[in-house]
Amino acid sequence: MGRRNLIGLRTIKTAVAVILSMVLASLFGASDSRLIFAMLGAMNAVQPTFKESVQASLTQLVGVVFGVAVTLLLLLFPVHRLVVTGMGIILVITLYNALHITFSPGLPCLLVVILCTTEGIAPIGYGLDRIWDTALGIAVGMAINMLVFPYDNSRRIRATAESLDREVLAFLEDLFDGDDVIPNSKNMTKKIDELEKQLEIFEKQKLFLRLRTQSRELKQFHLYESKARALLAQMEVLSYMEKPGCLDAENRRLLAISGATIKDARICENLTEFDVVTNYHVAQILTIREQLLEILK
Repeated sequence: MGRRNLIGLRTIKTAVAVILSMVLASLFGASDSRLIFAMLGAMNAVQPTFKESVQASLTQLVGVVFGVAVTLLLLLFPVHRLVVTGMGIILVITLYNALHITFSPGLPCLLVVILCTTEGIAPIGYGLDRIWDTALGIAVGMAINMLVFPYDNSRRIRATAESLDREVLAFLEDLFDGDDVIPNSKNMTKKIDELEKQLEIFEKQKLFLRLRTQSRELKQFHLYESKARALLAQMEVLSYMEKPGCLDAENRRLLAISGATIKDARICENLTEFDVVTNYHVAQILTIREQLLEILK
C-alpha cells in the first residue's frame, strides 16, 4: 500500500496565506493582536471548497463585527467591566441562538473579553483595527486558496469512474464463471456513492481560471452518474436471480470484445424465457457501459 503524503497542498497553502497576511498586516503597524487576527482570517479562508471558504470567512468577519458592536454598546452602561464582560457573552450567545446563526460565537465572545478587560485600550479604535486585520487575512487566504493551485478533484472523479467500469466487467465475469453463484452489486453501489460525494465537492468549487471547462465537466459527470445509476439497476436485477441464464452468442461476442473472461461454456440452442431475461439485462449493461465510456472521452 502507498503511503499518504503527510503534508498536503492545502496545508502548504494555509502556511503561505498565514505568512503573507501577517507580512501585509505588519505594514500597518506590528502588534500581537494585529498579527493574530490576520492569521485567523487567513487560516479560516483556506477550505477545501469555495462554498466552505466563503462560509468560514463570513463566520470570522461576522464574529469580529458582532463582538465589537455588542461590546461598544454595553460599555455605555456605567457598571464594572467584569459585569459588562458577562453581559456581553450572554448577549452574544443569546442573539446567535435567537437569530439561528450557525456560526460559532467563540470569536465575538473573545473580543468581548479583550475589549472589556484590557486596561488602557481604545475600544472603537481597537475594534476597527481588528475588523480590518481580519478582512485582510480573509482576502489573502481567499486569493491563495482560489487562485494558487485551487482544489480540483476532477481527476479523482475520473479515477473513480474508471474503477467503476472495471467493477462492471468483474461483475459480469463473476456472473458467467461457470457456477450457479450470483454476484451482488454492493461494490458497484459503493463506487457510485463515492462518485456522488466527489461530484458534490466538485460542484461547490469555483475554478476561476477555467470556469467554462468546469461547467462542461460538471454536466458530463452528472450525466455519467445518472447513467451509472441506470446501469446499477440492471445489475441489481441480475443479482436477484436464482442462477444465471445461458449467454447468447451476441452478448458473448460483445463481452469478449470488452476484454471480459467468460468461463461459462454453455451453448444456447433453445433460449428459455429465463435465458432471454438474462441476456436482455446483460445487453442493457453493455450498452450503458459504452455510453459511459463515451462520456469519459
